[in-house]
Amino acid sequence: MGKSRARKFKAAAFSPTALVKQPEGTEENGDCKNVQAEDLVQNLQSPSAEVREFACASISTLVQQKQIIPAFLQRDVVRCLGPLLLDKCMSVRETAAGALRNLSTCGGFDVCDDMVTRDIMTPLVALLRECTTGLDVNMEPTMKTKSLSKDCVEDIATQAINVLWNVCESSSTALSIFNKESCVDVVLQCLSKFPSNMELAISAAYCLHTVTEDNTDLLNSFDASSLQTLESVMLVPASTMEMRQLQTMVAGSVWNLKAMIPSSSQADTMNAILRILSEALSVDAGLYILEMKGVEKQRVSAAEAEAETEEAAAILEEATLSEENGMVDGCVKGTNRKDCVDFIPPANEELRQVAALLVAQRIALEMIVNMCCSEDPSDDEWEALSSSDESEMCMENSMTDAGGQLLTPLCLSDEVHSALLTHLIPKKVFEKTAFPNSSAIETCRQASTWKPLIAKLYTVQHRALTCLHNILSVLDVEALGGAPALHELAQHLSGVVFTQSEQGWRAWPTHFCAVDIPKKDDFLEAASSAVRALLQTMAAKGLSQCITPDQIMSLSEACVQSSNSSARVNAVSIIGITGSVLAKSGNAEDTLKSIGNFLLGVSSNDPSLVVSGAALDAIFDVFADGDEAEKAAVEIKLLQNLKKIQSAFKTKIRKEGKEKYSTDQLCVLDNVRTNLRRFISYLESVQRKSKP
Repeated sequence: MGKSRARKFKAAAFSPTALVKQPEGTEENGDCKNVQAEDLVQNLQSPSAEVREFACASISTLVQQKQIIPAFLQRDVVRCLGPLLLDKCMSVRETAAGALRNLSTCGGFDVCDDMVTRDIMTPLVALLRECTTGLDVNMEPTMKTKSLSKDCVEDIATQAINVLWNVCESSSTALSIFNKESCVDVVLQCLSKFPSNMELAISAAYCLHTVTEDNTDLLNSFDASSLQTLESVMLVPASTMEMRQLQTMVAGSVWNLKAMIPSSSQADTMNAILRILSEALSVDAGLYILEMKGVEKQRVSAAEAEAETEEAAAILEEATLSEENGMVDGCVKGTNRKDCVDFIPPANEELRQVAALLVAQRIALEMIVNMCCSEDPSDDEWEALSSSDESEMCMENSMTDAGGQLLTPLCLSDEVHSALLTHLIPKKVFEKTAFPNSSAIETCRQASTWKPLIAKLYTVQHRALTCLHNILSVLDVEALGGAPALHELAQHLSGVVFTQSEQGWRAWPTHFCAVDIPKKDDFLEAASSAVRALLQTMAAKGLSQCITPDQIMSLSEACVQSSNSSARVNAVSIIGITGSVLAKSGNAEDTLKSIGNFLLGVSSNDPSLVVSGAALDAIFDVFADGDEAEKAAVEIKLLQNLKKIQSAFKTKIRKEGKEKYSTDQLCVLDNVRTNLRRFISYLESVQRKSKP
């Protein structure tokens, strides 16, 4: 069987931090939501700074409802908000930047692209340049004479950097302007503020991580001083999870800029990057959640106790005064005390640190996925390639191993390979593929402010499964720890993927409303990719599979019902690997018949030619040799069924091929068509020989 293509992740799109908080009275004001977009846009032109600020804040709130965004865009809200980024009133600047941040975050790629078309970059770049002046400590006295405090400047810069990040992620035009205007200098200056303003630094790090990805034009804007700024962040001891998150994102930017790093420093740089990723993955997020929730409870209890003490003191003082004035009524009742939740900041420290850890772990896993991925990954649906390709059309564009398998050109540099093993990255990735700690999930479920962390926990597991697939694709058995380590991994994956308990894939949490939680189909794709890569590796080394055929069938049946075509391709590939191993062993005829019927069903009924072709390819592998395979083929009437499939398969390629599938996919489909004809001839010859 051919190896599956490695997955690659793009940098996360849009601001992950909370949407901009609005002044009191705007968030819960029902009348505000009923104000017409036209009135608010007109108010942006008001001579009153207070009216302009309120209009910005109201728009910032309303655009969080995606269905309202078109009404504002139709009234050219971007061109009206743009000049307010340079308003003479600093609070207007901040709320205007906040409105644009929420608009770009909630509107998505299309809205961001529209914002660039409406020339938001001109005032945005100008604002950021003014902010850099305000951020310069040496200029602070001058700026103070203009009623511009350092804190105010940094708050504005935080909002503006988020807008810059969003539009650069979505628009090549914005990215081109970013490069031309050397905006990276502004971003680096904001990043350097991490000792005093972590929120600004993290926003800058997100932006930098995005704009450095696949951006060769930016390399000229970096010099030794720029790299030293990044290095200084990476070398600071991570005393908080927010610092760990910041370092992980900076490490991602350095990885994106690796072409600039001298060859003599490559090994040290890769070690520094992988050390940071390893440290992020070393923390057990479930246990950390339980620990931080305990800290939060202690802090809230202390706040409650302090409040009660203050209340008692006030009551005692009042009683004393009343007694002195002869006003004691014989009964003193305390005033109503606020619920303890009122003492908890909206973004409390414990919650913020846990969220930072989970972001760091997600980014770390995505980076490792990309490190273990080909430099030119394909977005093709079909991630399985024919194992018996003899088509001249494809041979020129393929790489083959000694067994004739088409392989994705995956490779690792010596520096990356060594650093991955030195920092025990495979082991730490394996650990993260486990389902999240059930106690941590329940703890988060019981607190509304912590509930969004559930989605982040599952996202980390999803990324880890994809990461595991790529690691298995690029590291040899010895590097992974040899046969014992693979058997241990197989048992681990059996517990994660095949169990029917509440922690199994059958109970994937579809009931959560969190937007970011991976869908069950996506989980099946990631899990089946990991299983597929493991079985391929073990089969290639002749190692026992350790995963039972019943488990394989259970997973595959779930995958073929998925709407995710990659999961369906993985399913038939897993079945093919299992069947080809069983065909060489004894007492497997019944299982081979089940496998054959399963693959025939997919070949005949799947709506995608890609999946049908992969199923046929698996049939070739399973029934190509062996007495038991021949017996099973006769029992399920494989020859007759394949003849029926052949005609329909050829017709679908002719009718749908060029419209629905890429050149590479058509190349492989042509191989399958050719191999199907040859395999039918082979079965006919076997049948003739078996007749008396």
